[in-house]
Amino acid sequence: MSNDERPAPGHGAHDTAQIDWEVFGPLLERGAELHLPLYEQAAAWLRQLLVEAAAAGGHKGVDRVLDVGSGPGVVSCLLARAFPAAEVVAVDASAALLERAHARAGRLGLGDRVRTHLAELPDGLDALGGADLIWSARTLHHVGDQRAAVAALGAHLRPGGLLAVSEGGLTTRFLPRDIGIGRPGLQSRLDAACEDWFVEMRAALPGAVDDTEDWPAFLADAGLRTPRTRSFLLDLPAPLTGDARAYLQDHLSQGLDLYGDRLGEDDHTTLARLADPDDAVGIARRPDAFLLSAQTVHTARAQQ
Repeated sequence: MSNDERPAPGHGAHDTAQIDWEVFGPLLERGAELHLPLYEQAAAWLRQLLVEAAAAGGHKGVDRVLDVGSGPGVVSCLLARAFPAAEVVAVDASAALLERAHARAGRLGLGDRVRTHLAELPDGLDALGGADLIWSARTLHHVGDQRAAVAALGAHLRPGGLLAVSEGGLTTRFLPRDIGIGRPGLQSRLDAACEDWFVEMRAALPGAVDDTEDWPAFLADAGLRTPRTRSFLLDLPAPLTGDARAYLQDHLSQGLDLYGDRLGEDDHTTLARLADPDDAVGIARRPDAFLLSAQTVHTARAQQ
């Protein structure tokens, strides 16, 4: 799965086997590009943590980075620029998305430092070897046993290396409470429907474990130390650019497909109108549409 803004609003993608990545890849890449300011903040923080560790004698620098769940490689290329001495390996289960990652790295002049690796998490990582930084965003919640997945990633850290897991944050907000159609407070009801869908998605995963999602505890159980957690904000005020509106239209269309049947008739009608590019009150034409979201990143370090 991709870490680059997955399909499901607020959480991530639905069953990957149902997705045509040849079709969805460009949309995924566009969404990740829109969120680059957020990822740049996160990368700067990770770089600061690693520089501080090197200054304290706890790490000698970064020359290998794994982006696990890389998708079309937007964050992979960002990490290559943030750590200019490092080889970056984009790891994903979709060959179509890895082709996009390879092409993107070439366009940005990073083809000699960004390579790809086709693998499922966590079983397909053994051939990768160790890394000084492992980044995985919005990917581990698609693994049945999240605690075991964190441990599998932690096992690939070099001594003193850093694992960064981006899971959680805030669901995307994009409209005022009262939007002039339907019943006010639509977003809170969309959030509830999405949460119900997400619980069922998690329960249906192979080897699903009903575990409290305490990511710092998962990191500690993997034998990692010095946990740190920070959240990073994307704040795009109204009026939005065309790319941002297109992203939100995709976002709403996916919500309609995934959990529209969980909504009441009125809310379903409102959501369908918002997702319709030809409707005068649709998200693509509204002057009051904005984009506000946050992602939380949990980190911890391997023993030196």
